[in-house]
Amino acid sequence: MEEKISEISRLKELAVSEIQSATNAKELDEVRVKYLGKKGELTSILRSMGSLAPEERPVIGGKVNEARDELEVLIKSGEEKFAKQELERKLKEETIDITLPSTKVKRGSKHPLNRIIEEVEDLFVSMGYDVVAGPELETDEYCFERLNLPKGHPARDMQDSFYITSEYLLRTQTSAVQARAMMANEEKSPIRIICPGKTYRRDDDATHSHQFSQVEGLVIDKNISLADLKGTLEVFVRKMLGENLQLRFRPSYFPFTEPSYEVDVSCFKCGGKGCNLCKLTGWIEVLGSGMVHPNVLKMNGYDPDEYTGFAFGTGLDRLAMFKYGITDIRLLYQNDVRFLSQFDRLDR
Repeated sequence: MEEKISEISRLKELAVSEIQSATNAKELDEVRVKYLGKKGELTSILRSMGSLAPEERPVIGGKVNEARDELEVLIKSGEEKFAKQELERKLKEETIDITLPSTKVKRGSKHPLNRIIEEVEDLFVSMGYDVVAGPELETDEYCFERLNLPKGHPARDMQDSFYITSEYLLRTQTSAVQARAMMANEEKSPIRIICPGKTYRRDDDATHSHQFSQVEGLVIDKNISLADLKGTLEVFVRKMLGENLQLRFRPSYFPFTEPSYEVDVSCFKCGGKGCNLCKLTGWIEVLGSGMVHPNVLKMNGYDPDEYTGFAFGTGLDRLAMFKYGITDIRLLYQNDVRFLSQFDRLDR
């Protein structure tokens, strides 16, 4: 038994010496495994307890456990010392000099289309209009038939585009939302709405896109006249494109309005003198408009003898191009950061 006790003391002294000599956490762990691991030297003494006399076992076991406890305390203290040293090393190496000039943080900006949409909505809401949305996947009934465009009507030819089935297509105009708004108004009370949103047609060139954004307006009430339409459009166009612009109404044809008008504005680049933007005419076409056709009123539940109204529509992409001097509509949909970052200055 004395021999076992001496061996335990010797192993403990060796372990203490090696713990104190360890220079890093890895060496310290190697010492722990060597003496206290499953196959460690002190652990092997405990495994050989079966060969000892019964009266010797508690004495030897106590000595081993006492040695293990002392070594574990020393190892834990060493681990804490090395962990502290590692933390101090990292803090020293990773120190940030806060006196250095900072890197400029890049920030985004509103897309030019979003700017136009928000301006249009703010303007018309201030005039008492509601902003109404509708589905982009539309039925033939609301996209055409309820707007006085029955099947076979020649005016469909320029709009028949992206059909999903024979009945459903991607809407070619937000006028479909106007029809839905009239049908949803069960009391058939006055309406004053605008309908901004995406539309789809088979176009793709510098001034047209297969996907584009429109805003359409609809007013229905008693005694609505062309003077109301003209006054509304003057406020709209001058707010969006310039206070000193002049409007010109030209007779046109739209199936859902009668009479119908194309609306031109005096060129905001040359002041009406003639330039490359207005093709030397002094005028730029910006929207279509007219008085709501009696057939449209009747099909959507309004009595044309009691109610009248006006409607108008324009491309939001076109407004953005005019307002910001954008020459190619495709730039609005390519999401090129080099192009979009130009509009960041408008937020400053």
